[in-house]
Amino acid sequence: MADTLQETKDVLVEHAERQMHEHFGDSRLTTRQKLALTCRIAYDGGHDSGLAGQISARGPRPGTYYTQRLGLGFDEITEDNLLLVDEDLRVLAGEGMPNPANRFHSWIYRAREDVNCIIHTHPLHVAALSMLEVPLEISQMDTTPLYDDCAFLKDWPGVPVGNEEGEIISTALGDKRAILLAHHGQLVTGATIEEACNLAVLIERAARLQLLAMSAGTIKPLPPTLAQEAHDWTSSEHRSQANFAYYARKTLRRHSDCITGEVDL
Repeated sequence: MADTLQETKDVLVEHAERQMHEHFGDSRLTTRQKLALTCRIAYDGGHDSGLAGQISARGPRPGTYYTQRLGLGFDEITEDNLLLVDEDLRVLAGEGMPNPANRFHSWIYRAREDVNCIIHTHPLHVAALSMLEVPLEISQMDTTPLYDDCAFLKDWPGVPVGNEEGEIISTALGDKRAILLAHHGQLVTGATIEEACNLAVLIERAARLQLLAMSAGTIKPLPPTLAQEAHDWTSSEHRSQANFAYYARKTLRRHSDCITGEVDL
């Protein structure tokens, strides 16, 4: 006999959150392994654009972060060929050079102590939407982690290799987790690599949905209260962990070379 059919939504949400706490947690993956997997997940998710884009995560000491080596595509990144750099993009560990555009990551890390991972890419649908100079519209349940959480930079500051672009982009991002960059691409951040990876997958899907909806008619807005509720529910740490574990398992079936040794996900 059912015991919960008369429970309120608040009670059921609390029960589900307790269950997720019991069943999902941080993996035993290292930062390097999570970052390498994120590069492959992004590649499989349509974020490949030649050598454009950077993925980074804070390093072991303040003012340092891991990122990929310039010259390698996302599908070539492994835990062993990542670089450790400082805020001036000097290589502290690894071989090769970082992408000079990584400079604006330093500005974001300085401005946002809550950010531990940054993913900047030029995926197809995000790039197409960016050409229209319109903000990202969130009007579908799956993409609500980005509801009222995606800033918009309408004025393209040019190639982001200078400190000026770092100031502009970090200021435009503000306290949001994501930003759509007009005539450019997207940037998402996360308190964890898992969170940022999940948002990167979602922002490309959201852009694709928006373009499809715009081609068919007028996008109707979500009710704000319900949309915010969905944002908060789908943005929990445990949901990010569960999503990342799924994406990682899927990726490892295609790209077993990106990390070393056996992994239990």
